[in-house]
Amino acid sequence: MSNAASAIQTIDPKMIEKYSLRGPRYTSYPTAPEWTEEVGADIYWKHVRATNQSGASCPLSIYIHIPFCGERCYYCACNVIITQSEKIMERYVDSVSREAQRTAQEIAPGRRVIQFHLGGGTPTHLPPPLLERLLSKVTALFEYDEDSERSIEVDSRVTSIEHLQVLRRFGFNRISLGVEDFFAKTQEAINRPQDAEETNRFAQDCRRLGFESVNIDLVYGLPFQTLKTFHETLDIIYRIDPDRIALYNYAHLPEKVPHQRKIEETSLPNAQERTAILKAAIEGFTERGYAYIGMDHFAKPDDELTLSQKEGTLQRNFMGFTTRAGADLYAFGVSAISSLPALYAQNEKNLKQYTDKVERGEAPIERGVELTPDDRMRRWVIMELMCNLRVSAERFRELWGEDFHRYFAQELQSLQPFAADGLLEPDMSQEIRVTDIGQIIIRPIAMAFDRRLALARQRGGQTAFSKTL
Repeated sequence: MSNAASAIQTIDPKMIEKYSLRGPRYTSYPTAPEWTEEVGADIYWKHVRATNQSGASCPLSIYIHIPFCGERCYYCACNVIITQSEKIMERYVDSVSREAQRTAQEIAPGRRVIQFHLGGGTPTHLPPPLLERLLSKVTALFEYDEDSERSIEVDSRVTSIEHLQVLRRFGFNRISLGVEDFFAKTQEAINRPQDAEETNRFAQDCRRLGFESVNIDLVYGLPFQTLKTFHETLDIIYRIDPDRIALYNYAHLPEKVPHQRKIEETSLPNAQERTAILKAAIEGFTERGYAYIGMDHFAKPDDELTLSQKEGTLQRNFMGFTTRAGADLYAFGVSAISSLPALYAQNEKNLKQYTDKVERGEAPIERGVELTPDDRMRRWVIMELMCNLRVSAERFRELWGEDFHRYFAQELQSLQPFAADGLLEPDMSQEIRVTDIGQIIIRPIAMAFDRRLALARQRGGQTAFSKTL
């Protein structure tokens, strides 16, 4: 049994309750509620040009958001557009291609893409010819490393062999299948019926066509889930044998996501049942050899994520955990978020406003945030905790030229209760080190360094986050 599985078996339920707070997932810092409309196209281009001066060689990560789906899943909080109109989708593909082309003109020669990802929505809701049209246009704009990661999120119910063949022709090597849960009553409640055997056959088709990594996304805390029903879902997942597993905690925020009101709150598992489901998943996956990467991810022992975490080089961005460190992220499409060293910039969320801006030749930025030096230091600390489970005081001084213990004296004091509860090693003189139990409760630990969150909560704001457990 792994250390994480052993830890969650012995964890006190009162500790789970104590640290089941609402807080960020830290795909970024500062987090999205801190972003403002003061950041627009001018600021975006300023940062793009500053990071693409002559000689710039930092690698690139490219993300394309495809917002379209055929039906709405009631649990989903993603930016989704329900349509069957090929005309709407065709216009969107042309807009994304135009947006990418405009940004590509600013990229310094020699900068190469090491990560390329399509997310949604459902990217394979695009018909295969339209998907091919998008990929042929966008991939031609950039240079790629030979071993670049090319990944996509798909719904196996609408993804055909023709889709998979298009993806392989463009070098896609990782594929993630949304599953969420296989229990029929849960599927009905979230409006997402999915057959287990068809999903298994689809995964095998992906492997047969040459995808190096086939991954599964699950969600716990959904309506009518119980420990028994989720064990049945897990048994199916073990047969599919994915290379990576993401297990997300359902965030029920009907005040923020109106269609979640179709889910009856009384149908959701209570805190004790959610904890039991999480325990069962961690124990089950780790007993079958998966490494618990942290928070919501599992990977096989020889997977890049596992090896990178052991080496202390794991990173986190809007696509989740990644081994492709140090890349500038350029994101295209409605609501897509670009990440540069001192900037986050999010595109327009409204399809018409996005398309109109692109067709006028403008960067379709709606909002964002410029990072201060303090933001960048705190982001580094938070990401080290989230990804590599330790923060070296010496490494911080080397990178930022500040004394770690002096700069974060107040934050280190606030970590003492975590150490007292066994979530951190008590000796923090050289580094902060997260324990096995702390790995399961990592988000509240990271929140100790979130200065903006603390200030917002003093003002009575920033409550629209998912629970940490």
